[in-house]
Amino acid sequence: MILIDLNQVCIANILQEIKQIKKIEPLLVKHMILSTLLFYRRKFSVRYGELVICCDSKRSWRKDVFAFYKANRKTNRQKDDIDWNGIFEVINSLTDDLVKQFPYAVIRVDQAEADDIIGAIANHYNSNEKIMIVSSDKDFLQLQKNPNVEQYSPTQKKNLTCDDPSQYLKEHIMKGDRGDGIPNFLSDDDTFVTDKRSKKILKTKLEAWKTLDPTEFCDEKMYRGWKRNEQIVDLSHTPTDIKQKIVDQYDTYEYNRRDKLLNYFIQNKFRNLIEHIGDF
Repeated sequence: MILIDLNQVCIANILQEIKQIKKIEPLLVKHMILSTLLFYRRKFSVRYGELVICCDSKRSWRKDVFAFYKANRKTNRQKDDIDWNGIFEVINSLTDDLVKQFPYAVIRVDQAEADDIIGAIANHYNSNEKIMIVSSDKDFLQLQKNPNVEQYSPTQKKNLTCDDPSQYLKEHIMKGDRGDGIPNFLSDDDTFVTDKRSKKILKTKLEAWKTLDPTEFCDEKMYRGWKRNEQIVDLSHTPTDIKQKIVDQYDTYEYNRRDKLLNYFIQNKFRNLIEHIGDF
C-alpha cells in the first residue's frame, strides 16, 4: 500500500508552486494536488499497491497530554503572507471529494493525526504488505524497524533510509522537535512559548545516551522529559483505542466505484485529468 501523508504532501506541493500567490484558486489547487496523487500512484502502485489517504483530525490527542504541542504554529503562520486559511479550506474540501468520489481508502479518525494513521497501519500490516510512506517527515523513519516499510520524500525526491531506527527514535525523543513545539528532554515544557532557553545536550552525551536505556542515565527530571517526548513522538504510543479505530476503519472501508471519477472531472472542468482517468 502507498500511505499518503495528505496535509504534508499537499502543503509541500502548494508552497512549491504558488508561494507568491496571495489569493488561492481552489480549482487550481485541487488540480495540482490530484495531479500529485496521480504521479505517486503511477510511480509506486505496481510494487506497493493502492493509495491510502491519511488525514489529520481537526484536534490531536497530543494536545490533551501536552498543552504546548504545536502551540506556535498558528502564530508563526499569521506572520507570513501565505493564505493559510484558504489552503486548509481547499485541502478540507478536496478531502471530502476524495471520500465521496475516489476509489481509495481515505482514513480520518477523531483525534488522530496522519502520523498516527500511518504508524498504526504500518505497524499492523507490515508482515503482509509492502508499504511505501509518501512524506518528507522524518518522524516516520522509526517505522523502518518493521520489514517491508519504506519512505519517499516529496521535497528531496528520493527514498529516506535509516540504518538504526531504534537509535534514531531515541535521539528524536531526546532532541525533541521545535517545529511541533516539543523541547528537548532536558528542557521545560513551556520552553518554546516563553523566553526560556533550551538546555544544551552535548553531542558526546547524546551519542552515548542513545545506546542506553533511559533508566541507565536519567535522573528524575530527565526521565520525566524523556517520557513526555516519548509519548508524543513514538508512534507505538498512540492511544490503543485510536489505533484500533484506524485499523477497523481501514479493514471495513467501503470503496467508491471508479466510474464516479468521470462526472467529477467533468463537473470541475479537469480536462487534463480526464485524459489520464485510467491511471487514477
